[in-house]
Parts: sequence; C-alpha cells; structure tokens
Amino acid sequence: MNAALAGRTVLVTGGARRVGAAICRRLHAAGAAVAVHHHRSAADAQALVQALNVQRAGSAVALQADLLDAAALPRLVAAARDWTGRLDALVNNASSFYATPVGAIDEQAWTDLIGTNLKAPLFLSQAAAPALRASGGCIVNIIDIHAELPMKEHVVYTAAKGGLLALTRSLARELGPEVRVNGVSPGTIIWPEGGEWQDEEARRRIVGRTVLKRTGEPEDIAAAVEYMITAPFVTGQILAVDGGRSIVA
Repeated sequence: MNAALAGRTVLVTGGARRVGAAICRRLHAAGAAVAVHHHRSAADAQALVQALNVQRAGSAVALQADLLDAAALPRLVAAARDWTGRLDALVNNASSFYATPVGAIDEQAWTDLIGTNLKAPLFLSQAAAPALRASGGCIVNIIDIHAELPMKEHVVYTAAKGGLLALTRSLARELGPEVRVNGVSPGTIIWPEGGEWQDEEARRRIVGRTVLKRTGEPEDIAAAVEYMITAPFVTGQILAVDGGRSIVA
C-alpha cells in the first residue's frame, strides 16, 4: 500500500459505480478512509465498501443522499466528518448527463443538470470548508473537457460544467491558503450508458479526434485525483485527462 493518504478521510460523491468507484479504490489503496456517497446505487455502494473493509477493517463507509436536496448536503458532509472525526478531501464526482437540445429544454432538466453538476458541488464545498480548513485539506471537482469544448445538443450540461470550472477557480481563491481546490476534466473514459453512445461508428469518430487514438480508463481519472489531493503547491488548476482531445481542432 502506498501510504500517501494514511490517516486522511475523503468523501467521494457518486462513488459507488464507474469512475467514482475507481476513485474510491485508488484513494483507499493510498491509505485513505473513504466515505462512498450514493443516491440510488445502494447495492453497488455496499459491495464496494465491504470489499474495501475486507482489505482494511473500518476503512470505508457508505453514505446515502439525494444531491438535489439542499438540506441533505450539510448532513452528508457532517456524516463523513463525524465517521472518523476529520475530513481531509471532498471529491465532487457525482453527475447527471444527457442531451438537452434547444427547443426541448425544460425546467426539470435544468434543475437536475445544474443541481448535480454545479449547485451540489458548491453547497457541499461550503459545508465542508470548516473541516477542510482545520485539516489543511482540499477539494477536487470532476469537470469535463466539454466545459470548454461545447458538445452539440448538451446545452445545459455544458453550462453546468462550465460553471463548475469557474467555481473551482473561484473557490481556490476564496478558501486559500488553508484549502486547495482543483479540477480534473475527463475526456472519453467510459461510454455513457444507452442511446447514441452505443453506435460503434460514432465511437470511432470520437476516438479518432484524440491524439492518443484510444479511450481512457477510470483509473486514469483516479490517478489524477490522487495527484491533486497530494500535490501541496497546486491550487486553482484544471487538469485535462483526455488523451489529447482538447488540443485537437
């Protein structure tokens, strides 16, 4: 075990599945106690926590919360902090993602996409700030390269992630010097579930526009998150983990 995070407690939102689960496993392997947030993925969260606790007893806990419920956000942070008596890092990973073409955007989509991708990270960060100041901790926001490269028919999602990018830099100024705030912007890592993303030709076109000509792995994002948590002189930065997609016209 790399003990770089030994003795530290990390809260990961959306930590039960996909990239979130990879982040939890990576930080746990580095020695952290991991609070795995989930909304509806209780079975996945419990399975992950059980596996982590087999490796190191009492080192993981599952915490349920609906991130669209503003009142639940301070309670989620408090539960993670009270579990070990400290909080050293918040990873805002949870995200809704789906198309919202102009002409079909409704208030429900706005509330959901802005809520999970921007509002929840803000209010979770605000709730976590006192504990993070006390521990000299940090926040890592999972953004998206499409915050700066708008994706067609994803207007609200793009706006939300663009807001999260700006929020990351603003919070770095607001919370420094005690708390560092950074972002990781994934490119194509895991294909979204269902719909147009299952089309093989569409996938080949997307991969063809990366420099490395392949998709990434969840572990690539997890490694970047670990770096941001353990880099003591880095704040206000956004790291693209995208195989070079963001430098291709």
